[in-house]
Amino acid sequence: MQKEYKTLQSISGPLILVEGVEGIKFEELVEMALPNGDKRMGKVLEVNRDTALVQMFENPRGISTEGTKAKFLGKPLEIGVSPDMLGRIFSGSGKPIDGGAEIIPEEKLNINGAPINPYSRDFPNDFYQTGISTIDCLNTLVRGQKLPIFSGAGLPHSQVAAQIARQCKVVGEESNTAVIFGAMGVTFEEAEYFTNEFKKTGAINRSVMFINTAADPVVERIATPRLALTTAEYLAFEKGMHVLVILTDLTNYCEALREVSAARKEVPGRRGYPGYLYTDLATLYERAGRIKGKKGSITQIPILTMPEDDITHPIPDLTGYITEGQIVLSRELHREGIYPPVNVLPSLSRLSPTARKITREDHEGVFGQMYASFARGLEVRDLAVILGESALSDIDLQYLKFAKDFEDRFITQDEYDDRTIEDTLNLAWDMMAALPKNELKRVKDEHIEKYLPKK
Repeated sequence: MQKEYKTLQSISGPLILVEGVEGIKFEELVEMALPNGDKRMGKVLEVNRDTALVQMFENPRGISTEGTKAKFLGKPLEIGVSPDMLGRIFSGSGKPIDGGAEIIPEEKLNINGAPINPYSRDFPNDFYQTGISTIDCLNTLVRGQKLPIFSGAGLPHSQVAAQIARQCKVVGEESNTAVIFGAMGVTFEEAEYFTNEFKKTGAINRSVMFINTAADPVVERIATPRLALTTAEYLAFEKGMHVLVILTDLTNYCEALREVSAARKEVPGRRGYPGYLYTDLATLYERAGRIKGKKGSITQIPILTMPEDDITHPIPDLTGYITEGQIVLSRELHREGIYPPVNVLPSLSRLSPTARKITREDHEGVFGQMYASFARGLEVRDLAVILGESALSDIDLQYLKFAKDFEDRFITQDEYDDRTIEDTLNLAWDMMAALPKNELKRVKDEHIEKYLPKK
């Protein structure tokens, strides 16, 4: 039942206090009718007896306590979903912005989603190929996993995101793979870059894009990832698709939360972020996964820029507790012109052992050998800075060369270079051939015999 009130008491940024309300519910949708006839949308953020706190999705400019009517619509914010959404671009509030027709929805879904019963969850497994060697071999992505990318200002996380969106696939089920892309607070140039990349490579045909730019209302950023995830849930669990959700930039999302929290005069937590930041992020990240009896899956790659490259900042810190690992981008590698600048040692995928068992028999051993050899090469590099290369042993020099080779050949690849897992593993064996056989202690003898190139 829709109820209308003219009892606006106060306006503070995107927050409006409405008095004398009855039967109003949390998360209920509100339509503000301005004196000039304009209409703006918001939602109920808090209800205290006969007072409702309304959070506006759109610019509150022009709304006044005199003459503005608040109509409570009796339902939460919903998005109309349909398979026709594939290939389309929407605003951060879910409106088409690509010049195409309005979507005729099959059904309307609450954007807050329904929590997955832990008992109904299926364990994430199956290999998700991104075509990027440092991810596929060393930090393998698993279908149903949430694996964030930790970046910094000025690093090429946008290119990495676009490359993953273009190339990602569940091998053998390529036609059943979809990408949901949610951008929050991005610049106009970034929005154009993503749009053009998706269109140029044809990736748009299996994608749904939600774009909230820096010029759009800040509060809209809080709804954007939920619109993206609700669409993903529909395609995955009702249409049986393998959906990859890429969300960028979660830091802008958290800044929007902080702004609303400050407007509500809440007691701030770490660095001014609200005390419920962990809980709020969990409501996004935990919507990834698989459900028993359902063919589809949702895999998440959230991207966040760490303020001042600080991995202990609250946003990456809390994200690390909720998600299953992280891919860390390196400013040092970026300065050296290496793309993608993945910092291998602090990067981690906690679920990768399950995927390494099903990719190729040698994957587990190759992962261990490549990681250990590169780590040793970096130790030798630090030693060479102190002692000089002349003080190094012959085997140390080989590891020093291996580390350089690893960065130049294994980490480095063109942003349109889509390597299969077989290409990546064969490249790894080719590089390991430069080390003495007695140093290859982490790979099985039968795999050395089968895969190591003969000199």
